[in-house]
Amino acid sequence: MKRIRRVKIVATLGPASSSPEKIKTLFEAGTDTFRINMSHTPHDELKRMVRDIRAVETEFGRPIAILVDLQGPKFRIGEIAKDSVALETGNTFILDNDQTPGDDRRTFLPHPDIFKTVKVSDNLLLDDGKVRLTVTATDTNIIISEIVVGGSLSSKKGVSLPDTIVPVPAMTEKDRRDLDYALGLNIDWIALSFVQRADDVSEAKKICQGRAAVMAKIEKPSAVTSLNEILEVADGIMVARGDLGVELPVEQVPGLQKQMVLAARQAGKPVVIATQMLESMITSPVPTRAEVSDVANAIFDGADAIMLSAESAVGDYPEEAVATMDRIALEVEQDPTYHDAISSHKIEPLATGADAISAALHQISDTLNLAAIVCYTSSGTTGIRAARERPEKPIVALTPRIETGRRLALIWGLHCVLTEDANNLDDMVDRACRISFQEKLARPGQRIIISAGMPFGTPGATNILRIAFVGDDGTGGF
Repeated sequence: MKRIRRVKIVATLGPASSSPEKIKTLFEAGTDTFRINMSHTPHDELKRMVRDIRAVETEFGRPIAILVDLQGPKFRIGEIAKDSVALETGNTFILDNDQTPGDDRRTFLPHPDIFKTVKVSDNLLLDDGKVRLTVTATDTNIIISEIVVGGSLSSKKGVSLPDTIVPVPAMTEKDRRDLDYALGLNIDWIALSFVQRADDVSEAKKICQGRAAVMAKIEKPSAVTSLNEILEVADGIMVARGDLGVELPVEQVPGLQKQMVLAARQAGKPVVIATQMLESMITSPVPTRAEVSDVANAIFDGADAIMLSAESAVGDYPEEAVATMDRIALEVEQDPTYHDAISSHKIEPLATGADAISAALHQISDTLNLAAIVCYTSSGTTGIRAARERPEKPIVALTPRIETGRRLALIWGLHCVLTEDANNLDDMVDRACRISFQEKLARPGQRIIISAGMPFGTPGATNILRIAFVGDDGTGGF
Protein backbone atom coordinates (compact mmCIF):
# COMPACT_ATOMS: atom_id res chain seq x y z
CA MET A 1 0.00 0.00 0.00
CA LYS A 2 1.38 3.40 -1.02
CA ARG A 3 0.18 6.74 0.36
CA ILE A 4 -0.05 9.59 -2.11
CA ARG A 5 0.40 12.33 0.49
CA ARG A 6 3.71 13.36 2.07
CA VAL A 7 2.72 14.39 5.60
CA LYS A 8 2.17 11.44 7.94
CA ILE A 9 -0.79 10.80 10.24
CA VAL A 10 -0.47 9.65 13.87
CA ALA A 11 -3.59 8.19 15.49
CA THR A 12 -3.89 7.46 19.21
CA LEU A 13 -5.38 4.11 20.19
CA GLY A 14 -7.87 3.85 23.02
CA PRO A 15 -11.22 2.33 23.99
CA ALA A 16 -12.83 3.55 20.75
CA SER A 17 -10.14 2.20 18.45
CA SER A 18 -7.94 -0.52 19.93
CA SER A 19 -9.69 -3.67 18.68
CA PRO A 20 -7.92 -5.57 15.87
CA GLU A 21 -10.70 -4.62 13.45
CA LYS A 22 -10.49 -0.91 14.36
CA ILE A 23 -6.70 -0.86 14.05
CA LYS A 24 -6.96 -2.27 10.55
CA THR A 25 -9.71 0.21 9.67
CA LEU A 26 -7.68 3.15 10.93
CA PHE A 27 -4.66 2.04 8.92
CA GLU A 28 -6.76 1.76 5.78
CA ALA A 29 -8.20 5.22 6.48
CA GLY A 30 -4.70 6.71 6.48
CA THR A 31 -2.87 6.09 9.77
CA ASP A 32 0.92 5.77 9.39
CA THR A 33 1.87 5.68 13.07
CA PHE A 34 -0.11 4.40 16.04
CA ARG A 35 0.35 6.21 19.37
CA ILE A 36 -0.24 4.33 22.62
CA ASN A 37 -0.64 6.49 25.72
CA MET A 38 0.85 4.80 28.78
CA SER A 39 -1.17 7.03 31.10
CA HIS A 40 -4.11 4.72 30.38
CA THR A 41 -2.60 1.48 29.08
CA PRO A 42 -1.62 -1.56 31.21
CA HIS A 43 1.22 -3.75 29.99
CA ASP A 44 -0.92 -6.66 28.82
CA GLU A 45 -3.03 -4.27 26.72
CA LEU A 46 0.10 -2.69 25.25
CA LYS A 47 1.37 -6.13 24.25
CA ARG A 48 -1.93 -7.00 22.57
CA MET A 49 -2.10 -3.72 20.63
CA VAL A 50 1.50 -4.10 19.41
CA ARG A 51 0.70 -7.64 18.25
CA ASP A 52 -2.42 -6.46 16.39
CA ILE A 53 -0.57 -3.58 14.71
CA ARG A 54 2.16 -5.95 13.54
CA ALA A 55 -0.51 -8.26 12.11
CA VAL A 56 -1.87 -5.37 10.02
CA GLU A 57 1.69 -4.54 8.97
CA THR A 58 2.20 -8.10 7.76
CA GLU A 59 -1.13 -8.18 5.94
CA PHE A 60 -0.45 -4.99 3.97
CA GLY A 61 3.31 -5.37 3.57
CA ARG A 62 4.01 -1.80 4.67
CA PRO A 63 6.06 -0.76 7.73
CA ILE A 64 3.97 0.85 10.49
CA ALA A 65 5.47 2.89 13.33
CA ILE A 66 4.42 2.44 16.96
CA LEU A 67 4.87 5.45 19.25
CA VAL A 68 4.65 4.76 22.99
CA ASP A 69 3.93 7.93 24.97
CA LEU A 70 5.26 7.86 28.54
CA GLN A 71 3.12 9.52 31.20
CA GLY A 72 5.79 11.57 32.95
CA PRO A 73 5.49 13.12 36.42
CA LYS A 74 2.09 14.55 37.35
CA PHE A 75 1.65 17.31 39.91
CA ARG A 76 -1.77 17.34 41.61
CA ILE A 77 -3.35 18.92 44.66
CA GLY A 78 -4.83 16.74 47.40
CA GLU A 79 -8.45 16.19 48.42
CA ILE A 80 -11.02 18.97 48.68
CA ALA A 81 -13.50 18.56 51.55
CA LYS A 82 -16.59 19.23 49.43
CA ASP A 83 -17.26 18.14 45.85
CA SER A 84 -15.77 21.48 44.84
CA VAL A 85 -15.06 24.93 46.22
CA ALA A 86 -15.22 28.36 44.62
CA LEU A 87 -11.97 30.34 44.68
CA GLU A 88 -12.62 34.08 44.40
CA THR A 89 -10.30 36.39 42.49
CA GLY A 90 -8.25 38.59 44.81
CA ASN A 91 -8.39 36.28 47.81
CA THR A 92 -5.42 34.51 49.36
CA PHE A 93 -4.97 30.78 48.77
CA ILE A 94 -2.45 28.56 50.53
CA LEU A 95 -0.82 25.31 49.44
CA ASP A 96 0.81 23.34 52.26
CA ASN A 97 1.91 19.89 53.41
CA ASP A 98 -1.11 19.32 55.67
CA GLN A 99 -3.08 16.33 54.36
CA THR A 100 -6.35 17.63 55.80
CA PRO A 101 -8.91 18.02 52.97
CA GLY A 102 -8.82 21.52 51.52
CA ASP A 103 -11.35 24.35 51.26
CA ASP A 104 -11.55 27.77 49.62
CA ARG A 105 -8.57 29.01 51.68
CA ARG A 106 -6.01 26.20 51.45
CA THR A 107 -5.24 22.72 50.08
CA PHE A 108 -2.66 19.95 50.39
CA LEU A 109 0.18 19.88 47.84
CA PRO A 110 2.01 16.50 48.03
CA HIS A 111 5.11 17.62 46.12
CA PRO A 112 8.08 18.74 48.28
CA ASP A 113 10.13 19.68 45.21
CA ILE A 114 7.68 22.45 44.36
CA PHE A 115 8.05 24.02 47.82
CA LYS A 116 11.84 23.98 47.36
CA THR A 117 11.92 25.69 43.98
CA VAL A 118 8.91 28.00 43.59
CA LYS A 119 9.66 31.71 44.02
CA VAL A 120 7.73 34.85 44.81
CA SER A 121 5.91 36.16 41.67
CA ASP A 122 5.89 32.70 40.03
CA ASN A 123 2.55 31.61 38.61
CA LEU A 124 0.75 28.39 39.51
CA LEU A 125 -2.00 27.04 37.28
CA LEU A 126 -4.64 24.66 38.64
CA ASP A 127 -6.96 22.44 36.60
CA ASP A 128 -5.40 23.11 33.16
CA GLY A 129 -5.15 26.83 33.86
CA LYS A 130 -8.78 27.39 34.82
CA VAL A 131 -7.55 28.74 38.16
CA ARG A 132 -4.46 30.97 38.23
CA LEU A 133 -2.41 31.85 41.28
CA THR A 134 0.58 34.15 41.79
CA VAL A 135 2.99 33.33 44.62
CA THR A 136 3.29 36.10 47.24
CA ALA A 137 5.35 34.25 49.88
CA THR A 138 7.00 30.87 50.41
CA ASP A 139 8.49 28.82 53.22
CA THR A 140 9.74 25.26 53.59
CA ASN A 141 6.27 23.69 53.62
CA ILE A 142 3.93 26.45 52.54
CA ILE A 143 3.16 28.55 49.49
CA ILE A 144 1.01 31.65 49.93
CA SER A 145 -0.59 32.96 46.77
CA GLU A 146 -3.04 35.48 45.43
CA ILE A 147 -5.92 34.18 43.31
CA VAL A 148 -5.48 36.02 40.00
CA VAL A 149 -8.21 34.09 38.16
CA GLY A 150 -10.77 32.36 40.35
CA GLY A 151 -13.05 29.47 39.65
CA SER A 152 -14.27 26.10 40.82
CA LEU A 153 -11.69 23.69 42.27
CA SER A 154 -12.17 20.01 43.07
CA SER A 155 -9.98 17.18 44.36
CA LYS A 156 -6.80 15.93 42.63
CA LYS A 157 -6.68 18.64 39.98
CA GLY A 158 -3.41 19.17 38.15
CA VAL A 159 -0.82 21.81 38.98
CA SER A 160 1.30 23.50 36.28
CA LEU A 161 4.27 25.75 36.95
CA PRO A 162 5.12 27.74 33.80
CA ASP A 163 7.75 29.90 35.54
CA THR A 164 9.48 27.21 37.57
CA ILE A 165 11.94 24.47 36.62
CA VAL A 166 11.14 21.72 39.12
CA PRO A 167 14.17 19.49 39.81
CA VAL A 168 12.47 16.20 39.06
CA PRO A 169 13.47 13.80 36.25
CA ALA A 170 11.24 13.51 33.20
CA MET A 171 10.80 9.80 33.92
CA THR A 172 9.11 8.40 37.01
CA GLU A 173 9.52 4.83 38.25
CA LYS A 174 6.32 3.98 36.38
CA ASP A 175 7.80 5.44 33.20
CA ARG A 176 10.94 3.35 33.61
CA ARG A 177 8.89 0.18 34.00
CA ASP A 178 6.74 1.13 31.00
CA LEU A 179 9.78 1.96 28.90
CA ASP A 180 11.55 -1.29 29.74
CA TYR A 181 8.44 -3.29 28.86
CA ALA A 182 7.83 -1.37 25.62
CA LEU A 183 11.42 -1.84 24.49
CA GLY A 184 10.97 -5.57 24.95
CA LEU A 185 8.10 -5.41 22.44
CA ASN A 186 10.33 -3.75 19.80
CA ILE A 187 8.33 -0.56 19.54
CA ASP A 188 9.77 2.18 17.33
CA TRP A 189 9.41 5.57 19.02
CA ILE A 190 9.21 6.74 22.63
CA ALA A 191 7.53 10.08 23.39
CA LEU A 192 9.05 11.62 26.51
CA SER A 193 6.77 13.83 28.60
CA PHE A 194 7.72 16.67 30.98
CA VAL A 195 10.94 17.51 29.14
CA GLN A 196 12.52 20.62 30.70
CA ARG A 197 16.11 20.35 29.49
CA ALA A 198 18.33 18.36 27.12
CA ASP A 199 19.56 16.14 29.98
CA ASP A 200 16.04 14.70 30.31
CA VAL A 201 16.27 13.39 26.75
CA SER A 202 19.82 12.11 27.22
CA GLU A 203 18.69 9.99 30.14
CA ALA A 204 15.98 8.32 28.05
CA LYS A 205 18.38 7.72 25.17
CA LYS A 206 20.85 5.99 27.48
CA ILE A 207 18.12 3.59 28.52
CA CYS A 208 16.92 2.99 24.96
CA GLN A 209 20.44 2.41 23.59
CA GLY A 210 19.16 2.72 20.03
CA ARG A 211 16.36 0.18 20.46
CA ALA A 212 13.80 2.96 19.98
CA ALA A 213 14.02 6.57 18.82
CA VAL A 214 13.28 9.22 21.45
CA MET A 215 10.84 12.04 20.72
CA ALA A 216 10.85 14.99 23.13
CA LYS A 217 7.44 16.48 23.84
CA ILE A 218 7.70 20.26 23.90
CA GLU A 219 4.98 21.14 26.39
CA LYS A 220 6.70 23.42 28.92
CA PRO A 221 8.12 26.96 28.56
CA SER A 222 11.52 25.72 29.78
CA ALA A 223 11.60 23.24 26.88
CA VAL A 224 10.86 26.03 24.41
CA THR A 225 13.75 28.04 25.87
CA SER A 226 16.08 25.01 25.59
CA LEU A 227 14.77 23.87 22.19
CA ASN A 228 18.08 23.98 20.30
CA GLU A 229 19.86 21.97 22.99
CA ILE A 230 17.00 19.46 23.08
CA LEU A 231 17.09 19.09 19.29
CA GLU A 232 20.78 18.21 19.46
CA VAL A 233 20.09 15.06 21.49
CA ALA A 234 16.48 14.11 20.63
CA ASP A 235 15.58 12.03 17.58
CA GLY A 236 12.50 14.18 17.01
CA ILE A 237 10.09 16.55 18.77
CA MET A 238 6.37 16.73 19.35
CA VAL A 239 4.74 20.16 19.63
CA ALA A 240 2.26 19.47 22.44
CA ARG A 241 0.12 22.54 21.88
CA GLY A 242 -2.51 21.70 24.50
CA ASP A 243 -0.08 21.88 27.42
CA LEU A 244 1.83 24.78 25.87
CA GLY A 245 -1.45 26.69 25.64
CA VAL A 246 -1.98 26.18 29.38
CA GLU A 247 1.46 27.32 30.49
CA LEU A 248 1.92 30.08 27.92
CA PRO A 249 -0.46 32.73 26.58
CA VAL A 250 -2.49 30.93 23.91
CA GLU A 251 -1.80 33.67 21.36
CA GLN A 252 1.89 32.73 21.42
CA VAL A 253 1.37 29.09 20.47
CA PRO A 254 0.79 29.47 16.68
CA GLY A 255 4.02 31.42 16.24
CA LEU A 256 5.94 29.02 18.44
CA GLN A 257 4.61 26.12 16.38
CA LYS A 258 6.04 27.63 13.21
CA GLN A 259 9.36 28.39 14.91
CA MET A 260 9.66 24.85 16.24
CA VAL A 261 8.84 23.23 12.90
CA LEU A 262 11.52 25.33 11.22
CA ALA A 263 14.07 24.60 13.97
CA ALA A 264 13.41 20.85 13.71
CA ARG A 265 13.79 20.94 9.93
CA GLN A 266 17.05 22.89 10.25
CA ALA A 267 18.29 20.23 12.67
CA GLY A 268 17.15 17.40 10.38
CA LYS A 269 14.79 15.98 13.02
CA PRO A 270 11.14 15.01 12.50
CA VAL A 271 8.46 17.17 14.11
CA VAL A 272 4.90 16.14 15.02
CA ILE A 273 2.09 18.65 15.60
CA ALA A 274 -0.21 17.36 18.33
CA THR A 275 -3.35 17.94 20.41
CA GLN A 276 -6.76 19.38 19.61
CA MET A 277 -6.34 19.26 15.84
CA LEU A 278 -9.87 17.98 15.16
CA GLU A 279 -11.22 18.24 18.71
CA SER A 280 -14.86 18.65 17.74
CA MET A 281 -14.77 15.27 16.00
CA ILE A 282 -14.77 13.59 19.40
CA THR A 283 -18.54 14.00 19.24
CA SER A 284 -19.19 15.22 15.68
CA PRO A 285 -18.73 13.39 12.35
CA VAL A 286 -17.41 16.60 10.74
CA PRO A 287 -14.81 19.12 11.95
CA THR A 288 -15.18 22.87 12.26
CA ARG A 289 -13.78 25.11 9.53
CA ALA A 290 -11.27 26.49 12.03
CA GLU A 291 -9.98 22.99 12.77
CA VAL A 292 -9.54 22.27 9.07
CA SER A 293 -7.50 25.47 8.76
CA ASP A 294 -5.44 24.48 11.79
CA VAL A 295 -4.54 21.11 10.27
CA ALA A 296 -3.83 22.74 6.91
CA ASN A 297 -1.51 25.31 8.49
CA ALA A 298 0.56 22.57 10.13
CA ILE A 299 0.95 20.92 6.73
CA PHE A 300 1.83 24.22 5.04
CA ASP A 301 4.46 24.72 7.78
CA GLY A 302 6.16 21.51 6.63
CA ALA A 303 5.53 19.34 9.70
CA ASP A 304 6.46 15.67 9.32
CA ALA A 305 3.29 14.40 10.97
CA ILE A 306 -0.04 15.55 12.38
CA MET A 307 -1.62 13.75 15.31
CA LEU A 308 -5.03 12.76 16.60
CA SER A 309 -5.44 12.24 20.34
CA ALA A 310 -8.87 11.90 21.94
CA GLU A 311 -10.47 12.11 18.49
CA SER A 312 -9.31 8.58 17.67
CA ALA A 313 -8.78 7.20 21.19
CA VAL A 314 -12.17 7.85 22.80
CA GLY A 315 -14.17 9.74 20.18
CA ASP A 316 -17.37 8.61 18.50
CA TYR A 317 -15.84 8.86 15.00
CA PRO A 318 -12.21 7.62 15.01
CA GLU A 319 -12.19 6.37 11.42
CA GLU A 320 -13.86 9.55 10.15
CA ALA A 321 -11.29 11.67 12.00
CA VAL A 322 -8.37 9.88 10.30
CA ALA A 323 -10.08 10.00 6.90
CA THR A 324 -10.80 13.71 7.34
CA MET A 325 -7.17 14.42 8.19
CA ASP A 326 -6.13 12.39 5.14
CA ARG A 327 -8.43 14.40 2.84
CA ILE A 328 -7.20 17.71 4.24
CA ALA A 329 -3.59 16.67 3.67
CA LEU A 330 -4.22 15.56 0.09
CA GLU A 331 -5.99 18.81 -0.72
CA VAL A 332 -3.26 20.98 0.82
CA GLU A 333 -0.46 19.13 -0.95
CA GLN A 334 -2.18 19.63 -4.30
CA ASP A 335 -2.54 23.37 -3.66
CA PRO A 336 -0.37 25.42 -6.06
CA THR A 337 1.10 27.38 -3.13
CA TYR A 338 2.09 24.32 -1.08
CA HIS A 339 5.64 23.77 -2.31
CA ASP A 340 6.38 27.47 -2.22
CA ALA A 341 5.19 27.54 1.39
CA ILE A 342 7.32 24.64 2.64
CA SER A 343 10.31 25.89 0.63
CA SER A 344 10.00 29.50 1.76
CA HIS A 345 12.71 29.01 4.40
CA LYS A 346 16.07 27.93 3.07
CA ILE A 347 17.28 24.81 4.89
CA GLU A 348 21.07 24.95 4.76
CA PRO A 349 22.79 21.55 4.52
CA LEU A 350 25.30 20.70 7.19
CA ALA A 351 28.96 20.69 6.17
CA THR A 352 29.12 16.93 5.57
CA GLY A 353 29.33 14.87 2.41
CA ALA A 354 26.07 13.08 3.19
CA ASP A 355 24.16 16.33 3.67
CA ALA A 356 25.64 17.82 0.51
CA ILE A 357 24.50 14.75 -1.43
CA SER A 358 21.00 15.01 0.05
CA ALA A 359 20.78 18.66 -1.01
CA ALA A 360 21.99 17.68 -4.47
CA LEU A 361 19.26 15.03 -4.71
CA HIS A 362 16.65 17.74 -4.33
CA GLN A 363 18.24 20.15 -6.78
CA ILE A 364 18.97 17.56 -9.49
CA SER A 365 15.53 15.94 -9.26
CA ASP A 366 13.87 19.32 -9.76
CA THR A 367 16.25 20.56 -12.46
CA LEU A 368 15.95 17.37 -14.56
CA ASN A 369 12.29 16.73 -13.64
CA LEU A 370 13.11 13.20 -12.55
CA ALA A 371 10.35 10.76 -11.59
CA ALA A 372 11.57 9.81 -8.12
CA ILE A 373 14.35 9.98 -5.56
CA VAL A 374 15.57 6.59 -4.30
CA CYS A 375 17.68 6.36 -1.13
CA TYR A 376 19.40 3.24 0.12
CA THR A 377 19.41 3.59 3.90
CA SER A 378 20.39 1.16 6.62
CA SER A 379 20.09 3.32 9.72
CA GLY A 380 17.47 5.67 8.24
CA THR A 381 19.68 8.74 8.35
CA THR A 382 19.94 9.09 4.56
CA GLY A 383 16.16 8.93 4.20
CA ILE A 384 15.66 11.57 6.88
CA ARG A 385 18.22 13.84 5.20
CA ALA A 386 16.43 13.52 1.87
CA ALA A 387 13.06 14.30 3.49
CA ARG A 388 14.54 17.33 5.27
CA GLU A 389 14.86 19.03 1.87
CA ARG A 390 11.08 18.61 1.23
CA PRO A 391 11.53 17.83 -2.50
CA GLU A 392 8.60 17.85 -4.92
CA LYS A 393 9.47 14.38 -6.24
CA PRO A 394 8.45 11.24 -4.32
CA ILE A 395 11.13 9.67 -2.11
CA VAL A 396 11.60 5.91 -1.87
CA ALA A 397 13.62 4.68 1.11
CA LEU A 398 15.06 1.22 0.51
CA THR A 399 16.25 -0.58 3.62
CA PRO A 400 17.08 -4.15 4.60
CA ARG A 401 16.01 -3.50 8.20
CA ILE A 402 12.35 -3.62 9.23
CA GLU A 403 13.21 -1.53 12.31
CA THR A 404 14.44 1.27 10.06
CA GLY A 405 11.38 1.06 7.81
CA ARG A 406 9.10 1.35 10.82
CA ARG A 407 10.86 4.40 12.26
CA LEU A 408 10.81 6.10 8.87
CA ALA A 409 7.02 5.62 8.66
CA LEU A 410 6.80 8.82 10.73
CA ILE A 411 8.98 10.90 8.38
CA TRP A 412 7.60 13.33 5.80
CA GLY A 413 7.43 12.03 2.25
CA LEU A 414 9.21 8.70 2.76
CA HIS A 415 7.75 5.60 1.11
CA CYS A 416 9.65 2.74 2.75
CA VAL A 417 10.30 -0.57 1.00
CA LEU A 418 12.14 -3.52 2.53
CA THR A 419 14.82 -4.96 0.26
CA GLU A 420 18.27 -6.50 0.51
CA ASP A 421 21.36 -4.35 0.25
CA ALA A 422 22.77 -3.93 -3.24
CA ASN A 423 25.68 -6.19 -4.17
CA ASN A 424 27.32 -3.79 -6.62
CA LEU A 425 26.58 -0.68 -8.68
CA ASP A 426 24.62 -2.53 -11.36
CA ASP A 427 22.49 -4.25 -8.76
CA MET A 428 21.98 -0.91 -6.99
CA VAL A 429 20.60 0.67 -10.16
CA ASP A 430 18.49 -2.34 -11.23
CA ARG A 431 16.96 -2.74 -7.80
CA ALA A 432 16.11 0.97 -7.49
CA CYS A 433 14.56 1.11 -10.96
CA ARG A 434 12.60 -2.11 -10.51
CA ILE A 435 11.12 -1.03 -7.17
CA SER A 436 10.27 2.44 -8.47
CA PHE A 437 8.47 0.76 -11.37
CA GLN A 438 6.70 -1.79 -9.17
CA GLU A 439 5.57 0.90 -6.71
CA LYS A 440 4.19 2.93 -9.67
CA LEU A 441 6.47 5.87 -8.95
CA ALA A 442 8.30 5.73 -12.30
CA ARG A 443 7.31 4.56 -15.78
CA PRO A 444 9.55 3.04 -18.48
CA GLY A 445 11.61 5.76 -20.13
CA GLN A 446 11.60 8.02 -17.07
CA ARG A 447 14.68 8.76 -15.01
CA ILE A 448 15.25 8.46 -11.28
CA ILE A 449 18.09 9.60 -9.03
CA ILE A 450 19.68 7.19 -6.57
CA SER A 451 21.78 7.79 -3.48
CA ALA A 452 23.70 5.09 -1.62
CA GLY A 453 26.90 4.49 0.25
CA MET A 454 29.94 2.38 -0.46
CA PRO A 455 30.77 -0.03 0.96
CA PHE A 456 27.13 -1.10 0.60
CA GLY A 457 25.32 -1.69 3.87
CA THR A 458 27.56 0.65 5.87
CA PRO A 459 25.43 3.03 8.00
CA GLY A 460 26.17 6.73 7.49
CA ALA A 461 28.35 6.24 4.40
CA THR A 462 26.22 7.99 1.76
CA ASN A 463 28.69 8.96 -0.95
CA ILE A 464 27.14 8.00 -4.33
CA LEU A 465 24.68 9.70 -6.68
CA ARG A 466 23.44 7.99 -9.85
CA ILE A 467 20.88 9.00 -12.45
CA ALA A 468 19.27 6.01 -14.15
CA PHE A 469 16.65 5.27 -16.82
CA VAL A 470 13.82 2.89 -16.06
CA GLY A 471 13.76 0.29 -18.82
CA ASP A 472 10.69 -1.28 -20.45
CA ASP A 473 10.91 -4.25 -18.10
CA GLY A 474 11.51 -2.09 -15.05
CA THR A 475 15.27 -2.68 -14.94
CA GLY A 476 17.65 0.23 -15.08
CA GLY A 477 20.58 1.62 -16.98
CA PHE A 478 22.76 4.70 -16.79
